[in-house]
Amino acid sequence: MRPLTYLVFGAVLVVVVLVACARQAEAPPPTSAPTIRAVDTTPPSEDLALAAFKKGGCGACHIIPGVPNARGTIGPDLTNISQVAALTLQSSDYTGKAKTIEEYLIESILEPDLFIATHCPGGLCQKGIMPASLGQGLSPEERAAIVAYLQEPPAEAVVSEEPTAAVTEAAPTLSEEEFLWAKQVYFERCAGCHGTLRKGATGPALTPDRTIPLGTAGLSAIIYNGTPRGMPDWGKQGFFTQEQIEVLAKFLQREPPAPPEMSMEQMKASWRVYVPPEQRPVAPETARDWQNYFIVTLRDAGKVAVVDGDTYEIINNVDTGYAVHITRMSATGRYAYVIGRDGKLAMIDLWAEIPVKVAEVQVCYDARSVEVSKYVGPEGDFTDKLAVVGCYWPPHFVILDGQTLEPMHIVSTRGYTVDTREYHPEPRVASIVASHFKPEWIINVKEIGQIWLVNYVDPYALQIKMLPAARFLHDGGWDATHRYFLVAANQSNKVAVVDAREGKMVALVDTPKIPHPGRGANWIDPEFGPVWSSGHLGDPAIVSIGTDPEGHPDAAWKAVRVTPLPGAGSLFIKTHPNSKWIWVDMTLNPDPVLARTICVIAKEKPDKPYRCWEASAYGRAVHFEYNAAGTEVWVSIWGDASKPGETGEIVIYDDATLTEKARIPNMVTPTGKFNVYNTVRDIY
Repeated sequence: MRPLTYLVFGAVLVVVVLVACARQAEAPPPTSAPTIRAVDTTPPSEDLALAAFKKGGCGACHIIPGVPNARGTIGPDLTNISQVAALTLQSSDYTGKAKTIEEYLIESILEPDLFIATHCPGGLCQKGIMPASLGQGLSPEERAAIVAYLQEPPAEAVVSEEPTAAVTEAAPTLSEEEFLWAKQVYFERCAGCHGTLRKGATGPALTPDRTIPLGTAGLSAIIYNGTPRGMPDWGKQGFFTQEQIEVLAKFLQREPPAPPEMSMEQMKASWRVYVPPEQRPVAPETARDWQNYFIVTLRDAGKVAVVDGDTYEIINNVDTGYAVHITRMSATGRYAYVIGRDGKLAMIDLWAEIPVKVAEVQVCYDARSVEVSKYVGPEGDFTDKLAVVGCYWPPHFVILDGQTLEPMHIVSTRGYTVDTREYHPEPRVASIVASHFKPEWIINVKEIGQIWLVNYVDPYALQIKMLPAARFLHDGGWDATHRYFLVAANQSNKVAVVDAREGKMVALVDTPKIPHPGRGANWIDPEFGPVWSSGHLGDPAIVSIGTDPEGHPDAAWKAVRVTPLPGAGSLFIKTHPNSKWIWVDMTLNPDPVLARTICVIAKEKPDKPYRCWEASAYGRAVHFEYNAAGTEVWVSIWGDASKPGETGEIVIYDDATLTEKARIPNMVTPTGKFNVYNTVRDIY
């Protein structure tokens, strides 16, 4: 396929109403083949074209010159689409029936699947994204106006990421039932990327000044199809019906409802101790190797599975709360601390014969991170003494007793951004790690772009050092020495580096679009020495950053290698000191094949993937974890809880040979997996 076909897909998408994107599954087939109409010789008005673009919400999928808010990323940039159409008609790859540019563009409305290009921004194009019957949503006059406009667009095609004007239109109405439903769904599915107040973070802001110009049709298209930059395709995956998508689209055009705060009194009212410390085992009761347990997130089940890493048996499924996000182990590894997106923290005792929940508490309404105290040294022994939860809403972190989960202290993170010095009402707490050098947690305050070094010697009188980094801090991990912490500032396209021993910023490293490393991957590059690597949501690439300022000073804190991948949408990357491979997923790629494909890169030849393959016939492949010995890699298949036989499973590979060893089937949407031994020791 010639390179020009990458852009030709714009002709397939350009003039179809974007409600078509959102309704593709429900639309009935046409009763007869549509007829291609000639364009009226009377020049249609530009106003009619602009109105038609708005009616269809076309800007939600495309960049269209001169059209306000037309900066979408689902379809290609349409600035020069008439030239692309002309080249397409001359190409032997063209499979349509049109003879002229006008006919071609009209054809793309009425019979869009006659020609489908092989690539779209961020991944492969997919047949059926615009069903033919849905082209009837525009009148012949509107279609003609759009075709004429695209052949002679404005000379200056300036596309702004900012709203172009104040809101002058009223938001759509919703019934009370619809509003309450949409409010809850937004919190559960959307707030993590777009913010509880809808001011944006990993995803863009969804305030009315941005959403009303896109309209219900345009917003529905995005919710249905997702975007190449990491927005899930909720409609295609079957999470929502078309009617539900339209309710969400209308909700997003209304002012965000004010969410509640949470007090210490409310936290303590939720606190439960099921097994007091004095009644717990004084030594492991199990004969199993509990340090090789895997704690597996069963996202849609509201549970975690405790799995024996030697026998692959599920020892227990433990109720923990809605949409578990991560698990961290106590410093000894005895306790697993499980945090969910509902702000509930559960504590599981792994020494019991059957691991059980011994305490729980809710410290916020939305959370993503938990960590423990690990320091042992001149300033005291804090082993298993304290835990800390970082919240998305309310924006604060909470320190708790590490043995009972009793809330001890709350610290707000509201403040001012590092770049514009603007007050931000929702600076959420992203990743947290425990320093190996000091009694400190490194806490990343997302929206304002500050990295806080929190000394926990006195939990009630904290010493906090605030380091300016870059906005939208998210996840990260240690280098191999555990001295340097690297964290992705995802929407800033940077990785910040902190020296935990010296307590200072070292570097801000530019990266490809939207780095998302998980904890990252540490390995030895044959040319640049020790490096730490990250995948990306927005670019099909792995970036590796030099981490050895003493042995390889020329490579230190620079992006020294970019390894291409088949597609973007990577959530996690993993390796092990004993492995010769680097494993990477493409979970959020819009192409379903790539979404379930995993790749390995050979450390000795890291310029391209060594091998890529589909890990399953359904779902999405996500997240890797090694067993304690570093000989096996476990990968999750994230399925659909409503589809028996396709809810999800774990695939286990022999790391040396890349051959499949076993599957643990019929798990409900498994995602993160955390091996006790590796998590305690920060091995990745």
